[in-house]
Amino acid sequence: MISILFPTDFSENSMNAIRYALEFFKYEKAEFYFMNAYQKEFYDHEDLVSREVYNEVLERVKNQSEANLANLLKSVKEISPNPKFKYHSISAHNTLVEEANTIADTKNIDLIVMGTKGKSDNRNIVFGSETFQVLKYVQCPVLAVPANYTNTQPRRILFPTDYLIPYKRRELKLLCDLAAPYRSIIDVLYVSKSNKLSIRQEDNQAFLKDVICKTEINFQTSQNKNVAVGIKDYIKENAVDMLVMVNSQYSFLENMLFPSTIDKVSLDLEIPLLAMQNSRRSMPLL
Repeated sequence: MISILFPTDFSENSMNAIRYALEFFKYEKAEFYFMNAYQKEFYDHEDLVSREVYNEVLERVKNQSEANLANLLKSVKEISPNPKFKYHSISAHNTLVEEANTIADTKNIDLIVMGTKGKSDNRNIVFGSETFQVLKYVQCPVLAVPANYTNTQPRRILFPTDYLIPYKRRELKLLCDLAAPYRSIIDVLYVSKSNKLSIRQEDNQAFLKDVICKTEINFQTSQNKNVAVGIKDYIKENAVDMLVMVNSQYSFLENMLFPSTIDKVSLDLEIPLLAMQNSRRSMPLL
């Protein structure tokens, strides 16, 4: 059974990600956790004008969160009355990242699914602020689904790698579990100016070949000075349906997703991104 967490702000982008996952995992036994963390909404509430109304406003925001989750659960059950699915809802007076990390640890979550953007839906950025925070700080694989994306049967999955980081068996198993029902082809892409691998790279490549799933796997090399350009070109030229990247310090994904400002992200993604987390980062002090 796969355990999946949906952080939601009840936006249409969030709902699209939920619909996507319900269809994608329809053949699997799955336990879904729908979570709304409302601390930011509470502190930004227009009626929170003094300490005297603190508890009153908090209770109203809490009740609204729980009511929205109840309505969401009702809609989900109507969309997917799948006997293989179990549904739970969690309303929390907490930050999104802290609550997501807590649930990921206590519920042994395999995957977090969310939209690439939330309520803001700013067309000039690839990832909304909440998705960005989860990608950066939550120690759990994240599947980020673009707004209005509906193709739930990936024929081709791209897995770019520099072969410099060790891979985790559990996350490679997750990739296999995602690919297997659809017999997806997995292209393992090495983007570099040179074809030559170091001993460490050779060992990591050998581990991948030995452990990764037994679906069709292609090991490819793209000679390009710019990794982001090499990946984008490969996606366009090969009709890729999902991008899988390992998120660790100094990795491809780290360099592309986490520049000084979020609007400088260099991958204009139009397909789902599965970010496999390789290392835990500490949240910055406020």
